[in-house]
Amino acid sequence: MLQINFLPVRQLKKREKAKGQLIAFSLFLALVVALCAIALWVQNSGLEAARQENARLISEKQNLQPKLTLIDKLNKDKQELERKTKIIEQLKKESSLTVRIMDEVASRVDSSRLWLDSMAETGSNLDLKGIALDNESIAQFMDSLKSSPFVRDVSLAESSQKLLAGRDLKSFTISCRIAPPGSENANDPKTKGALQQTKR
Repeated sequence: MLQINFLPVRQLKKREKAKGQLIAFSLFLALVVALCAIALWVQNSGLEAARQENARLISEKQNLQPKLTLIDKLNKDKQELERKTKIIEQLKKESSLTVRIMDEVASRVDSSRLWLDSMAETGSNLDLKGIALDNESIAQFMDSLKSSPFVRDVSLAESSQKLLAGRDLKSFTISCRIAPPGSENANDPKTKGALQQTKR
């Protein structure tokens, strides 16, 4: 018995082609969905890992907080100690300078012709009050002070006649500035020599 297929060959080919395209598209769509699902899973995994790391860091910071507080306190104590040390060193320096100034002044007093009543130091200013036999003795004392590397700007602030033990004497006040050697006129040979003696 003879059978004849009346469906056109072209139509059959189109159906086969469309069927293949539908299968390919379905596979591609499934692949895209799978890739999106994998990407979402990876992203969620990374986010969860980041959350866990953040929680770990917060916990670690809380555990370290007492140590951080202690370190901060130690730093503040160190700064305060350094500040006090600088103050003590400055006071020692000033005290040493005062002692040296007193020695400088005392070594320049001719006790047979001039006597000091008081010595007042205010900052870098020094006032010397005393009694001398005459104006010449005062002038000699002032010249001697000027030769000291610790003394600057010596001037006679006051001078007057004073009767003491039946003798006419001169009462005087000398004003000057004091400074350690090297603070001014560092190139002066006299100052350099005095500085070397001080270091010894």
